[in-house]
Amino acid sequence: MRTPSSLRPLTFAILILSGSLLAAEENYSLKVVAERENAVYEIGEEAKFVVTLTKGEKPATGKVIYIVDDFMSEHTDQFPRGTLDLADGNTISVKMTSPGFLKCRVNFQTSENQKLSATAGLGFSPTKIPLSLPVPEDFDQFWADQKKQLAQIPADAKLTHVDHKDQSVQCFDVQVDCLGGAPVSGYLAKPRNAAEKSLPAILWVHGAGVRSSSLSNAIKGAKANMLSMDINAHGLPNGKPGEFYQEQNAGRLNNYRHTGREDRETSYFRGMFLRLVRAIDFLADQPEWDGKTVIVVGHSQGGGQALVAGGLDERVTFIATGVPAICDHSGRAADRINGWPKLVPQSENGEPDSKILEASRYVDAVNFASRCKADAIMSVGFIDTVCPPSSCFAAYNQLQGDKQVINEPLMGHAAPAHIHKAFFDAIQEHVRQQNSAN
Repeated sequence: MRTPSSLRPLTFAILILSGSLLAAEENYSLKVVAERENAVYEIGEEAKFVVTLTKGEKPATGKVIYIVDDFMSEHTDQFPRGTLDLADGNTISVKMTSPGFLKCRVNFQTSENQKLSATAGLGFSPTKIPLSLPVPEDFDQFWADQKKQLAQIPADAKLTHVDHKDQSVQCFDVQVDCLGGAPVSGYLAKPRNAAEKSLPAILWVHGAGVRSSSLSNAIKGAKANMLSMDINAHGLPNGKPGEFYQEQNAGRLNNYRHTGREDRETSYFRGMFLRLVRAIDFLADQPEWDGKTVIVVGHSQGGGQALVAGGLDERVTFIATGVPAICDHSGRAADRINGWPKLVPQSENGEPDSKILEASRYVDAVNFASRCKADAIMSVGFIDTVCPPSSCFAAYNQLQGDKQVINEPLMGHAAPAHIHKAFFDAIQEHVRQQNSAN
């Protein structure tokens, strides 16, 4: 019997839908997680990675290739690796004898040559990860001298009004003279007609790269009734065409993170860090500042800057530091992975360059964290290969104020929406506590 023509499109659609559902049911999915939900264990305790393979919605078996490491390729022979036959079991047991992190990567190839991979991480006594090298004896004196030099430079702030459709907020492009070869450059936003001494201050700082300051960040803080400033990392003019920042990135700021790393006086981060202090100077000079609350927030390189600001400037009362970079430059000296930007190169025999290693200690966010009395929130990705979790915890463990950490066992180098929300919720709670302390 022939299908009536009026039913053919419906019949065809049903066949397509059925085929799609069948294809979805036949797709493989590969997962690996720590057996313990929080993925945190104690030194010497046996931990397990659990591997799951499904086809459609049903468990499947097969041979999975896996490799466990501590983020250092030189150490791969110290940890399990091989083939796991899921018909015989689905766990991989691991141990560590010192505080640190392991990640497990699993790979599977289907009979149709579909290649799947998944990665998870877990930590052993992460809150016991120590400094890789002691803080230099003259660390505080060096930075006190830098701030004295900065104080001799008049701020001479220049504010240019920036139009914004929301009339409840005033916005300005701000340039403030600074020490270190570049000004502070950012956007300032504040509630219109705010009373004197009524607003907490928030400073937003940037991750790696070369770009304009963010007006939207500044406005977000102002809409939450704060004196809000977002600065770019390099003191560049704001609001230029994309080509301008691309040219800067390809030119004088190419590989800026390693510029001058041979000496603490010439390190690029010296100027970046002094701009943090000068930006806080500017915010503290605003008549609307409440005189007591300064918050610094950033992710990656911005997370490292938040740590530095908290340790370098006692006016900072709260930091929100996401997967912080600029941490544990001297990690290799302790035979563990160092964080971005891998500031200290290694010689042919695997030893860190001694001259650069010594200079790096003065621009290591871990050492600033040891001086930071501000309250803090930090996010850590357990499979982050850019800012490895051990480098983040090396800083977290040094923080002196009330602190909390958001551990993400399946997160790499990222700042997802739920982390942004958690940070801003914590910031607003800090403001409430500051206000209630009156």
